[in-house]
Amino acid sequence: MPFDPASLRYDANGLIPAIAQDYQSGEVLMMAWMNAQSIAITLEKGHVTYWSRSRNALWAKGESSGHVQTLREMRIDCDRDCLLLLVDQAGPACHTNRRSCFYTAIRDGDEIEILKPIED
Repeated sequence: MPFDPASLRYDANGLIPAIAQDYQSGEVLMMAWMNAQSIAITLEKGHVTYWSRSRNALWAKGESSGHVQTLREMRIDCDRDCLLLLVDQAGPACHTNRRSCFYTAIRDGDEIEILKPIED
């Protein structure tokens, strides 16, 4: 059966959360938002495009940094209200120049930085 982006459950702003995960290692890289248009572009071009809430515009991951995400597979959760994007990540995924946006852990009640920025 062909995929129809309209079959997904978007929030009141027409957005759906998308979690990017490294295709090879399984590492969770980041979470961002997509809309029907960004999903269609991603599936058509093979490079992940998100919806930037701060810019109120489409945002092709890596368009300025070169840290593109190449889509290997898109998965839909059971409630159809969240996406999992299995990607090949070029360079850091986080705008802080870290491999993952999830670089802070809570351990024994303390915040611990577990990933340092990648050196250029």
